[in-house]
Amino acid sequence: MSTRKETADYVLDQLHPLEVSTCAMFGEFALYCDGKTVAFICDDTVFMKPTPVGEELLGPDSMAPAYPGSKLYYEVPGDSLENREWLQDLVQRTADILPAPKPKKPRAPKTKS
Repeated sequence: MSTRKETADYVLDQLHPLEVSTCAMFGEFALYCDGKTVAFICDDTVFMKPTPVGEELLGPDSMAPAYPGSKLYYEVPGDSLENREWLQDLVQRTADILPAPKPKKPRAPKTKS
């Protein structure tokens, strides 16, 4: 199953005015805050990257794979998505604790053969 765009749009709306965005990936979405990947939206469910913030706000029993074979993430209960302030706190604090992404190396120019 894949995530509906309406779900990703709803999550973005709930997180406004945070600096967030999504990127579609293989029928699912990555959620970015302040340029950092903080979560994935898979099967219409938000999965936060593992951090002490997720442990504090969601607890160890909320750990689940985002998709078959993935590592474990903190699964955000659907009703928690309705609590805008709580969700914004979770996402911003997660972004604050994660390291900045490494700069991408420039691609080598293609050679003609």
